Amino acid sequence: MEEAQISEIVAMAWDDLTAFDMIEREYGLSEAQVIQLMRRHMKASSFRMWRKRVSGRAAKHTQKLRPKPSPQDPDELFTSD
Repeated sequence: MEEAQISEIVAMAWDDLTAFDMIEREYGLSEAQVIQLMRRHMKASSFRMWRKRVSGRAAKHTQKLRPKPSPQDPDELFTSD
């Protein structure tokens, strides 16, 4: 892998709005592979800071970003039982 591609992947991984799925579609790297790449190409303290930031973060997983379907009828939002 070229240095320019590695730099782009690192930038995408740092970006809060770029999901791991997007990196996988563009570069073919799974989340685990991105983590390995980040570990190899960052200082240990920077890697730990990045892992702490992205661990469990919904924005890094497109499945968690998808909005829940809303009711078709707005009146359904205000029904009382």
